[in-house]
Amino acid sequence: MTFNDRSTPLSLLATRRSAKARDLVAPAPGADELADILAIATRTPDHGKLAPWRFIMVPAEARDALAAGIIDAYRAEKPSAGRLEIEAMDQFARQAPALVVVLASPKVESHIPLWEQELSVGAATMNLLHAVHASGYAGCWLTGWAAYSDRVRDLFGAAPERIAGFVFIGTPGKPLEERPRPDRDKVVATWAGTATDGI
Repeated sequence: MTFNDRSTPLSLLATRRSAKARDLVAPAPGADELADILAIATRTPDHGKLAPWRFIMVPAEARDALAAGIIDAYRAEKPSAGRLEIEAMDQFARQAPALVVVLASPKVESHIPLWEQELSVGAATMNLLHAVHASGYAGCWLTGWAAYSDRVRDLFGAAPERIAGFVFIGTPGKPLEERPRPDRDKVVATWAGTATDGI
């Protein structure tokens, strides 16, 4: 399958790939463009119309505060952290010219299973990445230690919310390399009407 013309919808889907956050440079989407990208992100399967996700934009002028918050949280959990660890936390917060933090914001009072709400969060984040790509930029969805820290989460929300990921956005500073993709025959099958142990 070959899609060379990025102007077609299938070509956009077939050519999207993640960049490395540390390699993303300016330009990035402006405020209006990012608002449009986030509007597209919300057009995702959402059983019960719960919107079990939130998007927090972190502007450039807030990166110092983000870095300080992540470092404080890291030191609280790992008081013996060395200089290189702290520098890594600082660098994490400052990657790429644009950043959106995606929060899973489950509606626990709903009868919709939490698993379905979590699936919607992943779908919304993928929609965000597709919209970034369709707009001519590149994105990188990262988790890592910060995504699982309650103290970092508290910078943006509160339990039962969780950080689904940090989506870094910008322009690739170097050509993106295609990554290996799964062999279709290993991940796609036709059900024959009887139970199977897998593909």
